[in-house]
Amino acid sequence: MVGVPNGVASQGVVTLQTLEAVQMTLTERVPLVETRIPLKFAMRHLAGAVSVVTAGVGDERTGATVTTAHSLSVEPEVMVVSINLNSSTWAAISRHRHFCVNVLRADQIAIADRFSGRGGLKGSARYEGARWSSLASGALALDEALAAVDCTVEDTIIRHSHALILGSVRHVVSGEPGPALIYHHGAYGSS
Repeated sequence: MVGVPNGVASQGVVTLQTLEAVQMTLTERVPLVETRIPLKFAMRHLAGAVSVVTAGVGDERTGATVTTAHSLSVEPEVMVVSINLNSSTWAAISRHRHFCVNVLRADQIAIADRFSGRGGLKGSARYEGARWSSLASGALALDEALAAVDCTVEDTIIRHSHALILGSVRHVVSGEPGPALIYHHGAYGSS
């Protein structure tokens, strides 16, 4: 048995007291250091895959660079993304009820920067300088992305400053394999 004190597994009996002893031992090995560091500083230790979330149509197209996109389930296929309620991307997703998660390649830092708002670009101007294709929902997919996952909004959970958006997957495009763009401690890197 993994994690059970020596001698206990060989006796073939595991009691509640034995399990409590194991739990106490594990707890003692990992001391909790309480600090007043804001959550955002702690989360900088977590490397995240960089994606661009696109939404809207025509002149109302916009998007955001995120590290919060991930799959919720594969049966049914559902994606999750967290978007700031003050962003133009939230307004577009809310209005058009669609979004596309574009998983960026390691060499697509310029696209990540444009969609993060660096350089002051807003709305449809963020799409300039790259090739895009419209998918089933109407959201745009980056032609050279590692993957593009087209979604329609299934549900939205609004909490505090952000919306947690669940998207039913409508179409998936898989690009050429390669290293993914990641973000860690305030800097881009690759997988």
